[in-house]
Amino acid sequence: MIGKKGRKKWPRVLALVFILMIVSACAYAFYVYNSLTSAVDTMQEPIQREKSEKREETITLKEREPFSVLMLGVDERQGDKGRSDTMIVLTVNPDLKSVKMLSIPRDTRTDIIGHGTEDKINHAYAFGDVGMAIDTVEDFLDIPIDYYIKMNMAGFKDIVDAVNGIDVTNETDFNMGKFHFNEGSIHLNGSEALSYVRMRKNDPNGDFGRQQRQRQVIQGVINKGASFSSLTRFDDIFAALGKNVKTDITFNEMMDIQKNYKDTRNNIQQLTIEGDGQYFGDIWYLIVPDEERQRVQGELKDHLGLPQ
Repeated sequence: MIGKKGRKKWPRVLALVFILMIVSACAYAFYVYNSLTSAVDTMQEPIQREKSEKREETITLKEREPFSVLMLGVDERQGDKGRSDTMIVLTVNPDLKSVKMLSIPRDTRTDIIGHGTEDKINHAYAFGDVGMAIDTVEDFLDIPIDYYIKMNMAGFKDIVDAVNGIDVTNETDFNMGKFHFNEGSIHLNGSEALSYVRMRKNDPNGDFGRQQRQRQVIQGVINKGASFSSLTRFDDIFAALGKNVKTDITFNEMMDIQKNYKDTRNNIQQLTIEGDGQYFGDIWYLIVPDEERQRVQGELKDHLGLPQ
């Protein structure tokens, strides 16, 4: 039986435990915050570029305005900055609570803005780095590109491993490198995910099938990274991002996106742009008809709330 003195002590003990829990939570939050800001500092790579002619005023994320991002997946090699093997445009609309994701086929023939040539769109990065890639995509789609994210594809496996792998639904049974991918729902680690998105030659849908797998993996990483279970792996996630990702999105802008746009990640709508293969000399290109390009331009402009 607990005496009066014992009963009086219990509130104090509970109060002390509660205070210690708050202090521990604050210390953990501070540690996470410091780790995140350190990773973002490493990721920061602003580009010298004039304001886009496609947008009259600079957007404000605090006011929940729709925005766009160009994602570049780059195969970087020693002594060679490589080409943008993957080019994906995201438009984000918080009012519609949706993201539209367009993979631009890398062999698409278009004007390379700032280089004075027509070439494969993925060559723009090799000719003039991120700035020329953005200018070329803006011209091709006739929309502003507000931000960019560049990912080293060789290190992409680190990011997938950091979130403890991802689940995708594979539509084509195939082998790639040392891996076999069964049709249906499969779990991928980092090395498997990299092989999964790189297969193209044996896909009956060619580059379009490859784009579909790229979108699956990106969405898988977004979903796992945002899940509660990933909180215990934040050190690995931040380290992988800091080492393999560059962007001009600032830390404060990331916080605004997390606060004002978080509902959009649950509704990612995938767009495609199609064309016909054609040789110029001995080089194969994808030629996108004007009406097809205008169709996609109209859908993206509408999602960004821009005039047609």
